[in-house]
Formats: sequence, structure tokens, C-alpha cells
Amino acid sequence: MKQNLIPGIVYLDIVYLYSFIYNQYEITGTNMTINMKKIPLAFGNGISELNIPEKNISSLILPSEPERKEDGALLIKKALQNPIKSKRLSEIVTPETKIVVIVSDVTRPTPTEKILPPLLEELYLGGARDENIAIVFALGLHRQQTEEESKKLVGENIYKKIRCFQHDTSRCRKIGVTSRGTPIEIFEEVLDADLVIGTGGIEFHYYAGYSGGAKSVLPGVSSEEAVLTNHKMMIEENAVSGMVDSPVRQDMEEAAKVFGLKFILNVVLDSKKEIVAAVAGDFIAAHRKGVEIVDAMYKVSVEPADAVIVSCGGYPKDINLYQANKSLDNATQAVKEGGSIILVAECAEGIGNQVYECWNRQCKTPEDAIERFKHCFEFGGHKSAIVALAAKKFRLYLVSKLPEEKARTAFFTPMGSIQEALSAILSENPEAKIHLMPHGGQTLPVRKEN
Repeated sequence: MKQNLIPGIVYLDIVYLYSFIYNQYEITGTNMTINMKKIPLAFGNGISELNIPEKNISSLILPSEPERKEDGALLIKKALQNPIKSKRLSEIVTPETKIVVIVSDVTRPTPTEKILPPLLEELYLGGARDENIAIVFALGLHRQQTEEESKKLVGENIYKKIRCFQHDTSRCRKIGVTSRGTPIEIFEEVLDADLVIGTGGIEFHYYAGYSGGAKSVLPGVSSEEAVLTNHKMMIEENAVSGMVDSPVRQDMEEAAKVFGLKFILNVVLDSKKEIVAAVAGDFIAAHRKGVEIVDAMYKVSVEPADAVIVSCGGYPKDINLYQANKSLDNATQAVKEGGSIILVAECAEGIGNQVYECWNRQCKTPEDAIERFKHCFEFGGHKSAIVALAAKKFRLYLVSKLPEEKARTAFFTPMGSIQEALSAILSENPEAKIHLMPHGGQTLPVRKEN
């Protein structure tokens, strides 16, 4: 059953909708009655509630997720049995094949523990042996994981029987250069394998267009110089979320092709972090099929509003400000210039990147960060410049566990609660129309064309 509870938005099944809107109630005063809505927004591993007058809600931006879901393991198994533009893995491997499976690190919501069992089952069908299989965590330039984090990501049983280790940028070998000048320098443990399988999730990415696919190789298991050179392209015009021909992605795919990535297994998650689709096979063709699914679920046409309240969708998307800024970037598409954005992100691990934190301290104004970025590309510093650009166009509020001073140096106005931030907006404009984005990391507003 579908209903339109707020004009202009088509909603999902009513049971699903009420997982976001708990109830509606009234506040009655001497001369007026205000209809209120209570809306829960994910905050870390918990929930933060928002009470908002119904008249101020412009739309609740939700994904068009499937109402009936197949079992995630079955979806993965079907994808592996029907790979796109590729033979099945069981037809490719032999008992002697040295296999590396690249998996996402702790900053990603990819359900690796669910992906690996059917993947290993397919490999075993071809005769693959545990002693010839290795799992590599694609850290890119992210921090090293603890052993407990690694164990949790793959599952205790697999961690015990399969060799698992983390990417090391200092142990990369050069095998070429892309047409855009990016050195193709890959982690030696990956280079020495006979077959490399990239795994991960496909969702919007704020400068690579989409995650998944070739991204498991570059930046996943590449050198620092390779990652930095590739990421410098983020300032180009088409390097934006939802753009599959982003120059950043094109460069990644060229590097992966030279390297010889033959096979990927990628999943698409819904807002509850459950698997709703899986694609396998050729690293470009399979990825594009996944992109079609993501677009159908998560691109939402909107008219820009006076303000947007955006939650990242909870842990791990709001593990730190570095990751949370992806939701901020998506939200900018749904608000008028000069309007306000309230970012709801726990940031339990703080800023999340030392360079980003350093730029925040050193750049006293948004103008400082923007000007510095023009003359000095530094990975991590790009986040400061991107937020600075947003701060020049919008008023940015942050509801988090960050110390107030750290929020301010990152060009946000810190707020103790979502309610406090909403009050700040309504005190200036009681009639403000506000979009609500419960899943900012996944949902991409697309401005309606006039």
C-alpha cells in the first residue's frame, strides 16, 4: 500500500514509513493548534528524535526500496552463478590458483561477513584450497584496523582458517601509469596472486560518482602517491556524486584494467543495511548493472527547500566527520543557496583524519581553506576545502559528539541537539520549508529542472 502523506512525495509501504515516523500529535495553545511529527534519525548505533511542526516539512526524502526482499545470501549466490560478462569463479580456479579477495575496511558498511561464505563456496566448487586463499582489507589511506575489527568484519570462523591481512602502502610495486598520469602502484601481496576478486558495496560517492567496482584496487590497495594523484581529479567538473563517468572513476578503472582485475562481487544495501541486490563478474559491466539499481532506489527528484536536516544513516557512516561529510555533500543538492543544513552525525572517532584536522585548525575562515586548496592539494585537506565551499553557500549546523571548538574550526555551528538546531532555523523563519533526509549517505537529491 502506498500513500502520499506529504504533498509531492510518493512513499513506500506504510509499515516501512512508520519505521521513520512514530506518531503525529498536536500542541494546543490559546489561539492555535500545531500538528507535530516525531521523526527518529539514526545517530551512531542509536536514535535521536526530532519533533517538527508538520507545516514546516517540505518532504521526507526516502529511497524507493523493494518492499519484498530475497535472502541476501541467496542474492549473492545467484549473482555468482550468473556472472556478467565472465565465467563463473568455479570455472576459473583450480586447486593451485593463488587467490586474493579484497574486502572493505571498517569505515564501510559492506556486510563482508555475509558476502564471504557464498563466495568461498563458489571457489571451493572449483577446487580452491584455503591455504591458497588470502583476504586483504582495502585500507586505501585509512587507519590500520584492530585485530578485533578485522575478525568482526570477516567472521571468526573465516578469520581462523583464511589468511587475513591489511593493505600496506609502503609495500607497493609500480606496474604502469594511467593516461591521466596516475602511477599504478599495487600492494605486492595482491600483485603476486593469480586471481584477484574485488568485493564491496555500490552507493553514491561524492567525487568518484559511485563506490564499488575498481575502487577496491585504486584506492583500496594502492600506494599513497597513486591515491593522491587520482584524488586530485576531484576538483574537476564531472567529479560529483551520481556521475558514473567521473574522471576519478575513469582513472580508477584504467588502473584496474592495467592491473588485471578480472572479477568483482558487489552488493547494494538498503537503508537498514540489508542486502537488496548483488552483482558479480566483469569489473565494469557488473558495476554498471549495480549502478542502475542504486539510481533507481536512491536518486530522488526534489525542489530545493529553505533547509535540510540530514542524518548519515548511523554507524559506520557517521563514525567520524571525515566520513559524515559525504552526507553533507548529498544534502547540498536539496537546499536553496543561503539556506541551512543540519548534519546529524555522532562522530564517535572525532574528525577521522589528521590532515583534515590540521587544515581545520590552520584555516581560520572558509576563504582560507578554499584558497589553500587551489595551491596545495593535500589528501585530507580536501575535506576542509569542500566543507568550506558549502559554508560559503549555506549555514551549516552540526549535531555530534565532537567538542564544540572542533566543530567550529570545521566551519560548522555546533548544536547540542537536533531540536536546538531546528529552533535556530525556525527562529529566523517560522515558515521555513525543510527537507528531511534520514539516509543522507545513500540518498541523492536531484534538483528538478525548470
